[in-house]
Amino acid sequence: MYPTVGEILALPVVRRGGPRVAAGSAGLGNRVRWAHVAEVADIAHLLRGGELVLTTGIALPGDDEGLSRYVADLVRVGAAGLVVELVRRWRAEPPRALLASAERHGLPLVTLARETRFVAVTEAVIGLVVDRQVAELRAAEQVHEIFTALTVSGAGPTEILREIARLAGLPVVLETFHHHVLAYDAAGTDPAELLADWTERSRAVTPAGRTGYDPDAGWLVTVVGARGDDWGRLVLVCQEDPPHRHVVVAERAASALALHRLVTRDRDTLERQTHRALLAELVAEGPRSADLPTRAAALGVPLEGRRLVGAAVRPRSTVPTTPAAALATQEVVRDLAEATALAARRARVPALVGVVDDSTVHVLLAPAARADVEPALDRFAQEVHRAAAGTPRALPVVVGVGTAVDSWPDARRALGEAAHVADAASRSPRTRPYHRLDDVRLRGLLHLLRDDERISAFVDRELGALFAREDDQGARWVDVLRAYCEHGGNKSAAAAAVHLSRTAYYQRLDRVERLLGVSLDDPESMLSLYVALLAAEVAAGPP
Repeated sequence: MYPTVGEILALPVVRRGGPRVAAGSAGLGNRVRWAHVAEVADIAHLLRGGELVLTTGIALPGDDEGLSRYVADLVRVGAAGLVVELVRRWRAEPPRALLASAERHGLPLVTLARETRFVAVTEAVIGLVVDRQVAELRAAEQVHEIFTALTVSGAGPTEILREIARLAGLPVVLETFHHHVLAYDAAGTDPAELLADWTERSRAVTPAGRTGYDPDAGWLVTVVGARGDDWGRLVLVCQEDPPHRHVVVAERAASALALHRLVTRDRDTLERQTHRALLAELVAEGPRSADLPTRAAALGVPLEGRRLVGAAVRPRSTVPTTPAAALATQEVVRDLAEATALAARRARVPALVGVVDDSTVHVLLAPAARADVEPALDRFAQEVHRAAAGTPRALPVVVGVGTAVDSWPDARRALGEAAHVADAASRSPRTRPYHRLDDVRLRGLLHLLRDDERISAFVDRELGALFAREDDQGARWVDVLRAYCEHGGNKSAAAAAVHLSRTAYYQRLDRVERLLGVSLDDPESMLSLYVALLAAEVAAGPP
């Protein structure tokens, strides 16, 4: 914002005095906040820093020690420079002690060979300072208007960072507090060079305050966040001390990014709440509101005259056994709901998306045309897996799909089927973009019947003798049986699957037959036992 000593020397009113830098040329870049005429030697305690001191020298000390102390006092209070008119006291040049002290402290000492109107110099300097301040205010106002327009238009991080790079002409990076890059604009430089070893480099830069410049790294860093929830940092890569306008750009952009996140998060939360209310009404038993299709259509999801498809998305995760684990699961599912909504938008399929229970994201898809059902499902499933991979935990997910229906009152059946398919498929070793009832087959049927007491009694009758039993080496007998059934009675393949020699495996298999009192060579016995194993797995829930 303030002009440098070098820029002051270029002013016409100063040039007419015949200026010459006699000492301290290293400080010509010092910023000048004010020009002050002072003839007395003990002026330092009256200064605030940034002043260009003008003097004829008539009242300065006559001894070398006094002159050295005079310069040291000016440096101590942060004076920008010293201008000495060589007319009244010194004619050729100032005393050597004065020059040596100025050179030693890096304080620019400028001599004027001709008589100069100091008041004119003061007016010119103050005028230049005011002009700079006005220009900075106008630039700040322009920056404010630009980022306000971006915020109002709903611009995201990519657009905001692009505008930063345009205004500052510098590379810019948005990162998390864990130093992971969220977005960047290289401003025409090589992105690979910009992001090379970013995490390690970023950890080393910790400027004080919310905005600061690290000269070693050449980074201007400002914190991004709002409402006491700081979540990232904005970094402008500038090798020189940044001007004030760059600080304004960085801080205003950080505010725009924080506001964008708040607006997006609040909007999505409200959207999910509205969708959840509609889905809960659709899956509930009993009469439904007559205006439900109207409310859904107002959300951009027409339910009438469409082929509706129920879907369910759930993570392949452990069933929570503690309150903390249950809370973590709820957070995962909430993140997954946002990812699923994003997937539906990317796939260009109108959809109601919400979390009706604590473990599954329910979706009702309404493709624009009946013929578009299968392509829409393919696009949606592909985008779900892609979006889920981008969530904080990046968990793999299962997508279950129910039967397509022609009217919205039948959506309850479609959504219920989809949830059952997703639950059953979560135990299946098969990985597909999405699963239907046909894909889960026997496992799906057992899942539908998992709460039936007759299924539990059947499992106990078939496998009760094996549960909680171990052989001498600690292997569970039920694992021996499972390997045999899963490999269709192929003992060699089953032995390899459980990492046993064929002799050892055959001995364990004989022991299983004796415990159960059946012959595993009998196809009906093997089938019955395999059904019981699947039923036990379904009852236990996902791994």
